[in-house]
Amino acid sequence: MHHRFSESMKQWSKISGKHFPAGDFPARGSIEYYARLANHDRARHDRRISESNAPLTFSDGNSTFRISSLGFLHYTTVTLGTPGLKFLVALDTGSDLFWVPCDCSKCAPTEGTPYSSDFDLSIYNPKESSTSKKVACNNSLCAHHNECLGSFSHCPYTVSYISSETSTSGVLVEDVLHLKTEESDQEFVEAYITFGCGQVQTGSFLDVAAPNGLFGLGFEKISVPSILSSEGYTADSFSMCFGHDGTGRINFGDKGSADQEETPFNMNLQHPTYNVTVTQARMGTALIDLDLTALFDSGTSFTYLVDPDYTRFSESFHSQIQDRRRPPDPRIPFEYCYDMSRDANTSLIPTVSLTMKGEGQLAVYDPIIVIPTQRELVYCMAIIKSTELSIIGRYDVDPNTILAKSRNSTTTPPAVAAGRADIETSFQYTS
Repeated sequence: MHHRFSESMKQWSKISGKHFPAGDFPARGSIEYYARLANHDRARHDRRISESNAPLTFSDGNSTFRISSLGFLHYTTVTLGTPGLKFLVALDTGSDLFWVPCDCSKCAPTEGTPYSSDFDLSIYNPKESSTSKKVACNNSLCAHHNECLGSFSHCPYTVSYISSETSTSGVLVEDVLHLKTEESDQEFVEAYITFGCGQVQTGSFLDVAAPNGLFGLGFEKISVPSILSSEGYTADSFSMCFGHDGTGRINFGDKGSADQEETPFNMNLQHPTYNVTVTQARMGTALIDLDLTALFDSGTSFTYLVDPDYTRFSESFHSQIQDRRRPPDPRIPFEYCYDMSRDANTSLIPTVSLTMKGEGQLAVYDPIIVIPTQRELVYCMAIIKSTELSIIGRYDVDPNTILAKSRNSTTTPPAVAAGRADIETSFQYTS
């Protein structure tokens, strides 16, 4: 047995005729010598992780939590770079890019806000991370290479979101995302990923949502689940579970259970999203037959429906409410709002559930939102009329719902699956 950088290996390479570049034999004790050994160890370690097929989660744990003051979205803590820097990011199945505030020209403030006293918010600086690398315009993940000055210049990015005038722009960078295995014999993993150095944010990102970054979980190659799969760290899947108390979990490489029901995605191959079909809704005592297609989006706070589906939902809801409907209020985005009686009982609010294509059931956790006013409580049907597309948002989803996806097969279309255990409804995206 010979050390890979030993004199005997150098001689063997010469005798065998397999001449290696001089850099393959760094001087013993040099920085390059130890760096090469560490890189080799990391490669072997990552290969073991890939072969074990164990689910991964963030190094700080797989917990997620809903923050009402930040758009009712689910957030988690991720650690980037060397040394590691923590970010409180919103989880978003409706987009692909993971970005954090970085080299800011226009970012959400980290101090002097209602939320800054509760959370430590970070700003990423590529120069302060020893493992940070720029992503050049000739990189396959650079979608805006036509805006580049040259093949090796820094790759720019711009992403606009459904929310009005909400966007992020900057440059792409590569750095390590700190993860760990979900096993009793836990191992830590440093996975190189590509993400956005968000220099300019607009709209909701400046105050009410994702002030410290957004973690895109979509289908495209640049999303973190896609990168982890393509680099062999995990299976091409992830899962999210939302709990009753606003807490939840996220795992990468979670393949779900065999008893889950399935519903197919409505695939747009040019830009695939988690778009599903709802065939029926139960609104209290009424059944509504539907052929509704909607985007399943954890990054959208509420549910949005286009007509005629919105009208059918709202009229059915209104017909079963006994409280007085309030006149329209321009400050409230919901159309069907009511004065809550002092002796109001939540059982008077109609329960709502959706039947997906494939007969999977999705219970709507809370079909109303309660808004306190100076004199009384107001509650509204938590569905907003849309003129563009229908979206099933995070606030309304059953809190025992698991969202997951898998794209590791090309023989059948991707799908989202639903199945009820004793206390849990779960959605497994599989192909």
